[in-house]
Amino acid sequence: MAAVRKALSLSNKIWNGRFLHPAKPLGTGLSHREKGSYTGQIIPPPAKYGGRHTVTLIPGDGIGPELLNHVRELFRFSCVPVDFEVVNVNSGLDSEDDINNAITAIRRNGVALKGNIETKHSMPPSHKSRNNLLRTSLDLYANVMHCRSLPGVQTRHKNIDIIIIRENTEGEYSSLEHESVSGVVESLKIITRLNSLRIADYAFQLAREKGRKRVTAVHKANIMKLGDGLFLQCCKEVASGYPDITYDSMIVDNTTMQLVSKPQQFDVMLMPNLYGNVVSNVCAGLVGGPGLVPGANYGHNYAVFETATRNTGKSIADRNIANPTAMILAGCLMLDHLKLHEYADMIRSAVLTTMNETRMQTIDIGALNTEQKPDCPVEDLSNVEFALLHAHAYLHSVQLLLHVVCPPIPETAGVNTSARVSWLSVCRCPVSHT
Repeated sequence: MAAVRKALSLSNKIWNGRFLHPAKPLGTGLSHREKGSYTGQIIPPPAKYGGRHTVTLIPGDGIGPELLNHVRELFRFSCVPVDFEVVNVNSGLDSEDDINNAITAIRRNGVALKGNIETKHSMPPSHKSRNNLLRTSLDLYANVMHCRSLPGVQTRHKNIDIIIIRENTEGEYSSLEHESVSGVVESLKIITRLNSLRIADYAFQLAREKGRKRVTAVHKANIMKLGDGLFLQCCKEVASGYPDITYDSMIVDNTTMQLVSKPQQFDVMLMPNLYGNVVSNVCAGLVGGPGLVPGANYGHNYAVFETATRNTGKSIADRNIANPTAMILAGCLMLDHLKLHEYADMIRSAVLTTMNETRMQTIDIGALNTEQKPDCPVEDLSNVEFALLHAHAYLHSVQLLLHVVCPPIPETAGVNTSARVSWLSVCRCPVSHT
């Protein structure tokens, strides 16, 4: 296995392009980490302090801070053994000190939950996207989005279940452009054999692990014969090592048409960076919008979780109408990554039940604004208000479902030790509050 890891390593400069047999790079050389995660490639950090995990939290811009506040309150309410190290990034500064601090924190903790950081069009060309800088600095090469129809959400198309895998570190997002002469701009699209093989292998490994039967590579090789041609060639080479999985390819413009016509035909979709951005937004729209779909960015050593469509949502910030579902489900993906599956399942189940059975939804999918409270007994509502003083109706409903596992903290618990001890004795969370 050491030879396999060496062969797949980014530091291997003698790769001759002969992809003999796809294999998992299982190790990272970091002795303090354990094997495990989404496809066996990513290694979650251990719980460092008394069984609790420290996670970097980057609020970002727009609706990011309020969405992450909802996640933090639900985690606290559900007794999740996670502590957040908050790192704020100011997107308006030319200095990269803030984002470098965030990157350092993620390297220290191994995992992050983030809101999107705005990239302003008015900034000079030398100003790099903070989101892009974070992904490339940590080599978060695989962006994964599971786009599926959610119960209780009315959409044109039903029974959608698509996994989108996007190469996350190169392509047009390399940010290499210049003005050759006045009025003529050249933008470089970088496609490398090594990174194309790596993301293709990741996609096929994930497809096999999840029991998927088909992988579709999305490209524009009919026009970009060298760049997308190389990506397509690498996908074909990797596919030859997975005879149990059907492989095909589709031009990106036809892909978008097929998605809005018959999305059920797709299973796993694999694509370069820019196409992944477009296709992921189309797919989010198919299942109800950007507020519903979580996303994850994986590398060999680190993982960062966020909403799948990476929108700042500045136009709806601070108006109590932002849908927290995508960010909450991204938090559940993070808990799965940390092997806190019981907590992830508990919160995920409460969210889906809230949307489907109690019909408590946000305005973007046809409901009333999120300040309105659900129909429930006054005593239950007051209990939830104690747990989350400024809760949205949606979050109230989620928390009411979580009461089955974790009863609300009594008002006297903050000042009365015996009251808190009594409450802890009946709390049925997988791990009690500390």
